[in-house]
Amino acid sequence: MRPRGQTVFGRPDGPVRAVCEVVGRRPEGAYVSLTVAAPQIAERALPGQFVNVAVECRGALLRRPFSIYRTSRQGPWVGTVEFILDPHGPGTAWLAERAPHEILDVVGPLGNVFPVPAQRVPCLVVGGGYGAAPLFFLAERLRAEGQRVDMLLGAATGERIFNAIEAKRTSASVTFTTDDGSYGLRGRVTDALPDVARDHGTGVVYGCGPMPMLREVARVCGELRLPCQIAVEEHMACATGVCWTCVVPVRGKDGRVRMKRSCIDGPVFNGARVAWDESRWVPAPVDEEFLPNVGAPVPRVATARSGEEDRW
Repeated sequence: MRPRGQTVFGRPDGPVRAVCEVVGRRPEGAYVSLTVAAPQIAERALPGQFVNVAVECRGALLRRPFSIYRTSRQGPWVGTVEFILDPHGPGTAWLAERAPHEILDVVGPLGNVFPVPAQRVPCLVVGGGYGAAPLFFLAERLRAEGQRVDMLLGAATGERIFNAIEAKRTSASVTFTTDDGSYGLRGRVTDALPDVARDHGTGVVYGCGPMPMLREVARVCGELRLPCQIAVEEHMACATGVCWTCVVPVRGKDGRVRMKRSCIDGPVFNGARVAWDESRWVPAPVDEEFLPNVGAPVPRVATARSGEEDRW
């Protein structure tokens, strides 16, 4: 079947709603990988963005958002998009059972993108569980731009570490942590972050994973005076910015906290500007002289594809 798609939001270069054929399904450790034929989405997608997938199981009204793990613009399907899911509810369980040649209704790519350093600087990507998936997409782009990429991956147990084999094969270095010590170092990624960053001369940190992990990554990066870009994991109802259910409090340069929608203003944010929990802990004020570029807005889909606006 030839994939069909139409643009949404009235932008010819914006997200596409596509009828996509499943062309691959495989276990990925404790998770499941799905690959769909989606050439229009694959051609537009950049690291940090996500797709929103319709589910047809009983009682499932809302689409499910998934970070893009990998894209391919070659091969018999011209373009494919791969995403990772953790089948823990009826919607994701239904998706995990989709077999090749079945059809999915997919919208994407959605959201903003990870900014890329304008100069050579060692990059450290920090992932928790299958939240690490979009960081592999990012690491591929960073390496293509000549950047050194180190990885720091963690999970509760060894079986929930995401794609350790690929991480070892493609990274300049990789460090693993598990809460129970069953794989790599015992502890959390933030326990190892200071030493890893110092050992490799890290110049920028990228993170994706559970919100408590991201909060601590941002805190540690603040202490180390390292710029930090994080992709948040928030529940989304519409993924189009209409419902305001996925908001994140973000502190502007004027010091005011404003609610930003992670589906269109994110999911990538400057970790130093997120007011993680104002009632308990707020990141220290950003030193604008030290981080002159971190506060710059991250480009949307409409402009990021030029390859210039998404640098900082």
